[in-house]
Amino acid sequence: MIDFINFHLIPGLVLGSIYALGAIGVTLTFGILRFANFAHGEIMTLGAYLTLTMMWLTGWHPLILLPVTMVILSLIVIGMDQAFFKPFRNSPAVTVVIASFGLMLMIRSVTQFSWGAQLQAFVPGIQRPNVFFDALRISPKHILIVISAMVLMLVVHWVLAHTRIGKAMRAMSDSPELARLTGINTELVIKATWILGACMAAAAGVFLAYDSHVSTMMGFQILLPTFAAAIVGGIGRPYGAMAGGLLIGVTEELSSYAWLGDGPLLEPGYKAGVSFAIMIGVLIWRPSGLFRGRVF
Repeated sequence: MIDFINFHLIPGLVLGSIYALGAIGVTLTFGILRFANFAHGEIMTLGAYLTLTMMWLTGWHPLILLPVTMVILSLIVIGMDQAFFKPFRNSPAVTVVIASFGLMLMIRSVTQFSWGAQLQAFVPGIQRPNVFFDALRISPKHILIVISAMVLMLVVHWVLAHTRIGKAMRAMSDSPELARLTGINTELVIKATWILGACMAAAAGVFLAYDSHVSTMMGFQILLPTFAAAIVGGIGRPYGAMAGGLLIGVTEELSSYAWLGDGPLLEPGYKAGVSFAIMIGVLIWRPSGLFRGRVF
């Protein structure tokens, strides 16, 4: 039982927290701007590399540098919106999706050219886990990642529920036309959406890199499970994205536990398929997702 907690449940909570943060940005973009942003994974990667560069310059801990990364990445993402997405505001959704796919490839190329394609690490070597009750082993970085992720999710909840811009974002998600008629500054809402999504993407990228390593493909590798988390939770529902991310992250890790016999139920290489199996099952049972999101 203790091996189940040490090697499957705790890593599942860590991975689920990262998926949840990434899925918040995906679901906000989909719910408010009405398109799937395939560049979101590369934005996560860019956040990790920006943090790595600042670590080289300052020697500070990546979580201390995370707020600075959020600010820088937010400015970059707003610039991307003005250059690549604003001209297509009134275009069909498929046009904007193709633009985001092209932007994804551009960001990846810039990242590889600027930092190289080799693996990097925030913290060299292997950290020793803390031991509790002589058996429970929890890595300090896992504690920091889960606690930080939960704090950020609470911040998202506060912004959406208790601020004017958050209420305007919810109104625009329900009906952009009605939001304009009621005098809501939709361009300001769009900028706020990109900023909030960029901040969560920065956190997801930094946490993922802190947990493993920095790679130019790291964001792309978790992009599809992140999309699955957003769909499972319900498109346009940030709280659903949080729940969907945790559900998929935990289930992926638990799928490799020895539930039957001595070997893993599924080999670790099949984990990516688990998220899509969950997504298909949820969509068959409830097409709008767990939190009754949009159905197109």
